[in-house]
Amino acid sequence: MSNRSKDRRIVKSKKALKSALISLMKIKEFKQITITDIVQKADLNRGTFYKHFQYKEDILDEVMDDVITDFIDCYREPIKNKETFQISKLNSKAIFIFDHVLEYSSFYSLIVHSNALIGYHRKMYTIFKDLILEDFLDVIPTTVINKELIASYHSYAIIGIIIEWIENDFNYSSTYMAEQLVEIVQLNRQ
Repeated sequence: MSNRSKDRRIVKSKKALKSALISLMKIKEFKQITITDIVQKADLNRGTFYKHFQYKEDILDEVMDDVITDFIDCYREPIKNKETFQISKLNSKAIFIFDHVLEYSSFYSLIVHSNALIGYHRKMYTIFKDLILEDFLDVIPTTVINKELIASYHSYAIIGIIIEWIENDFNYSSTYMAEQLVEIVQLNRQ
């Protein structure tokens, strides 16, 4: 058997286990979910589970790592391969965080609508704030406002928009949300 087909099976199995866990978390508390529940939902056997994970918490950790990695990539897309970045030239077509949230909508809905991932709000805030401090504060011309405070302000603002969108069952397209974010950012720049 080639490594390529083996890798595909690993990816497929892990994806099924992650999806099963997220589905189960919609109807059960995390602590009530068993490995048996997960493998039955994923239509896999326990041996497959133990090839990839030791505990159910390992699946959740990997899901969170996947989401965070993709989130960071999507957030940084507007500045990728650019030597200079100007907020005034921000284009909604370069904003992919809403596409990301939509792709992981089951996960984000869990964050907003359940107590299953209560600490994740704080983790998202910290990630946003760190990204803003690393990537964007140099382009904000200010000497008066504390950089930590402005990064915090922007972090909570973006998280608030995302939470509002999720709480309203993704009632707008990701494109519309990106357009609105650009309008809000441009409004604050005037």
